[in-house]
Amino acid sequence: MATFISVPLKKSSEVDLVKPLSKFVSATYGGSEEQSEYIRAVEELNKLRKSALGRPLDKHESSLEILLRYYDQLCAVEPKFPFSENQLCLTFTWKDAFDKGSLFGGSVKLALASVGYEKSCVLFNVGALASQIASEQNLDNDEGLKAAAKFYQLASGAFSHIKDTVLSALNREPTMDISPDTVGTLGQIMLAQAQEVFFVKATSDKMKDAIIARLANQAADFYGDAFKQCQYKENLPKYFYFQEVLPVLAAKHCIMQANAEYHQSLLAKQQKKFGEEIARLQHAADLVKTVASRYDEYVNVKDLSDKITRALTAAKKDNDFIYHDRVPDLKDLDSIGKAALVKATAIQVPLSQKFTDLFEKMVPMAVQKAMSIYNQRKAEIVNRLIAQMREATNLCNGVLASLNLPAALEDLSGDSVPQSILEKSRAVIQQGGLQNIEQLIRDLPELLQRNREILNESLKILDEEEATDNELRNKFTQRWQRTPSSDLYKSLRAEGTSFSNVLDKAVQADKVVREQYNTHCEMIALLCKPEAELNAAIPSANPAKTLQGSEVVGVLRSLLAKMDEVKKEREQLENDIKSAQFDMTTRFLTALAQDGALNEEALSVTELDNIYGGYTQKVQQSLKTQEEILGNVQTSHQEFSTMKQSNSEANQREEVMKKLASAHDSYIEISKNLREGTKFYNDLTEILLKFQNKCSDIVFARKTERDELLKELQQSIAREPSAPSFPSVPAYQSSTPSPAASTGPSIPTPAPRTMFSSSQPPARPPPPTFSTPATSTTPSTTPSTNVPPPAAVPTSAVPPPANPSMVHPGAPSQAQGPPYPTYPGYPGYVPMPMGYNAYAYGQYGMPYMYQTPGQAPFPGAQQPQQHPYPYQQQPQQPQQPQQPYYPQ
Repeated sequence: MATFISVPLKKSSEVDLVKPLSKFVSATYGGSEEQSEYIRAVEELNKLRKSALGRPLDKHESSLEILLRYYDQLCAVEPKFPFSENQLCLTFTWKDAFDKGSLFGGSVKLALASVGYEKSCVLFNVGALASQIASEQNLDNDEGLKAAAKFYQLASGAFSHIKDTVLSALNREPTMDISPDTVGTLGQIMLAQAQEVFFVKATSDKMKDAIIARLANQAADFYGDAFKQCQYKENLPKYFYFQEVLPVLAAKHCIMQANAEYHQSLLAKQQKKFGEEIARLQHAADLVKTVASRYDEYVNVKDLSDKITRALTAAKKDNDFIYHDRVPDLKDLDSIGKAALVKATAIQVPLSQKFTDLFEKMVPMAVQKAMSIYNQRKAEIVNRLIAQMREATNLCNGVLASLNLPAALEDLSGDSVPQSILEKSRAVIQQGGLQNIEQLIRDLPELLQRNREILNESLKILDEEEATDNELRNKFTQRWQRTPSSDLYKSLRAEGTSFSNVLDKAVQADKVVREQYNTHCEMIALLCKPEAELNAAIPSANPAKTLQGSEVVGVLRSLLAKMDEVKKEREQLENDIKSAQFDMTTRFLTALAQDGALNEEALSVTELDNIYGGYTQKVQQSLKTQEEILGNVQTSHQEFSTMKQSNSEANQREEVMKKLASAHDSYIEISKNLREGTKFYNDLTEILLKFQNKCSDIVFARKTERDELLKELQQSIAREPSAPSFPSVPAYQSSTPSPAASTGPSIPTPAPRTMFSSSQPPARPPPPTFSTPATSTTPSTTPSTNVPPPAAVPTSAVPPPANPSMVHPGAPSQAQGPPYPTYPGYPGYVPMPMGYNAYAYGQYGMPYMYQTPGQAPFPGAQQPQQHPYPYQQQPQQPQQPQQPYYPQ
C-alpha cells in the first residue's frame, strides 16, 4: 500500500560566478587587505554551486546538505552584491522540472538575471531531493519513520516558501514548475505524506484506535485537498507527471478514509455499537473496492481489503445471531475527528547546521549605500568648513597685500628688498616657478580629453545595444519579452549625464585658473629672478628712518604676528577636520541587525553633529578673530601712512611690492588649484573606467540574453504548424452544457482507471440480422420487436466520441479525468459516422444498398427492413447507477 510521491529535480546551466564577482571585488575593494580574501571566497562559491547543481545528486542527506549550504550562501551573499540587470548582471538558466520537451524544441527553460530566481530554483531542488530521500526510507523501523516525516515536512516547507515568494522574487511569470499553483499543490502532497507517515507510526506502535482513526482521517483530508488542487488547476493536468500523480492521490484519499473507518469501527465495537461497526466497515469495504477496481496499477490494497472483509463478515455474523443491532445509514454516523501532527517546516536561514558565510567580513549593500551617503554628507561638511577658512585666509592676504604689509614695515630704508618679499620669492622658486604652472596647465586639456573619450565610448555601446534591442522588439513585437534597454539604462544614462555636467564645470574652473595665471604671470616671473635682479626691478625711494622705533610700527607688527598665529591655527584646524573619523559601519550594522532596516539620515546627521559641531564653532571663532584683527590693522595702517613721507618714487616702490605680494599669493592658489584639478581628472578617469566596465558588462549580459531569446524564438517558430490541422468546428456542432452538469457533487471525482491505463479497442459487434419478408412491415412505421428504440438504448452501450465537441447536447456531463489522446488526422479528413461499417455490405447475404438514382432495383432483390442501427441491437438491460468514486 505504501506508494509515496517524489518530485524530480530541476536542471541548471553552468554559470561562471568568478569573473563578474571578482571584477566587482577588485573595483570596490581594490588595494585593500580584504580583496584577496574576497576573491578566494568567490572561487569557493563557484565550487559550491558546481557541487550543488553541476552533477547528479545521490538520494542521501549529505547531498541535501550541499544544497542547503548553497541556498544559505545565496541568502547571505544577495545583500552584499548589487545583483541586478543594470549593475552586477548574472544570468541563471533553469529547465522546467516536469516539461520533458520534444524532439525538436527541447524542454522549456527560463533565463533571468535574478538571484531571487536562483534561490527559488535551488529551494525547489531542496524540496524535491527531500521528497526523494523520504521516499527511500525504511518505514519498518522508527528511524526511517522519523526521517521520512522530517524530510516530507521540509519538502512541504520549501514548496510553500516558494509559493509565497516566487512572484515578488522574479517580477515576471515563472515556469510552470515553480508557479504558485504548482508548488502549492506539491507542498500539500508532501504534507499529506508526512501525515501518512505518522499514521504508519501510530499503527506500528499499536496506539489507541481513536487516535489512529483521527490521524488517518486527517491524512485523507490532506490527500483530498491535494487532489482538488491538482485536478482543478488549469495547467497542471497536461503534464505527464501530474497525470501519474492524480490516481495515486485519489487512491490514497480512499485508503486513508478506509483506514479511518476501520479503526473507528473497532472503537464502536469496544463501545458496544455493533450497528455502527457494520456501517463503518461497509463504507471502508466500498472505498477499498473503489481503489482495487480503478487504481490497482498504482497501489496494492489486498491486505487492507482482506482485513476489512474479515472484520465485516465477523461483525455481520455476530449481529445477525446475537446482537440484532440496527445498522444506521452512513449519513447518520458521527464524523470522525482529525488530528494534524505535521506542519510545513519554516524556511529560516541558515538551513544548514554547518553553514559558514564565505563573505562574513563584507558589509551588506544597504550598509554600503548608507556609508556612501554618509561620506557624501561628511564631505559636504568638511568642504564647507575648509572653504570658509580658505576664503577668510585669501581675504586676509588680499587686504594685507593691498596695504603692502608687512613689506611696508620692512622697507623703511627704501633701497633694499624687504625680507618678506625675499621669502616669497624663495617659496615660488622652490615650488617650480612658472615652468611648473605652465606644465600643469598644458596637462589639463589632455586629461579632460581622455575623460571625455571614455565617457563617450561608454554611452556609445549603450546606444548601439539599445538600437539593436528596439529593432528586434519591432520585428518580434509581443514575442520579444524582456526589459526594454531604454528602461534598463535609465540609471546609467543619468549617471553619464552627471559625469558630463561635472566635466563641463571642470572646463569652466580651468578657464578661471588660466585667466588668473595670465593676470599675475609677469609678477610671478619677477619673483623667480635672483635677488639682485629683483632689487633692480623694484624702484628705490627716500628712506623713512623717522618711523623706525615709532609706536604705530610696533602696533602693526604685533597685529601681523597675531594674524600669523590665526593662520597657523587654521592650518592645524583644517588638518584636524580632514582627519576626523568615526566607525559608522559598525553603527549601521548594529541598526540593521536590530531593526531590519536603516534610517541613514537620522543616524548620519546625529553622528556628524557630534563630530563636527565643535569644529564648526572653532571655525566661526577664527573668522571672528580675523575680522577684529583686520579692523585694527586698517586703523593702524592709516596712522602709519599719515606719518610716512610720501612721494612719487615711494608710491611706485610700494605699488610694485604690493603686486609682488599679490603675485605670490596667486601663485600659491593657482598651484594648489592646478594640482587639485590634475588629481580630480585622474580620479575621475578611474571612476569613468569603472563606469565603462559597468556598461560593457551589462551590454555583454544583454547580448547573451538576446542570443538565448533569439534561439528560443526560432525553436518556438519552428514548432508552430504552418497551417491548422483541422477546420474550426461550426457553432451547431459545439456541445451545450447540460443543466444537470452544474449540480454535481462538491468533492471532485477522480479520473477513472481507464484514463490512465492503456486503452483496448472495443469488441467487434455481431453481424446484423434481418427479418424475413413475411414478418417485415413498413420500415418507417414499425421497427422490429427485438430492437429497442433509440431512446431506450443505455448510454453505457454507446462508445464515447473521440472529440468532446461531438457529444450530444442532451448527454449528461460528468467529471472526467485527463482526456483520451486524440489524433487530428490529415487535412481534410472527415470521420465516418459511428454506425458506419465499411465491410457490412456484401457479407452475410446482405444486399447492396447503393444504386444509381433512377435505376430499378436488381431482380429478385428484397428490400431489407430499415433498422435504426446497421446491426441488431442487444436487448436493453436495466441501467445500473454509477458507483461513486468516493463512497459516502
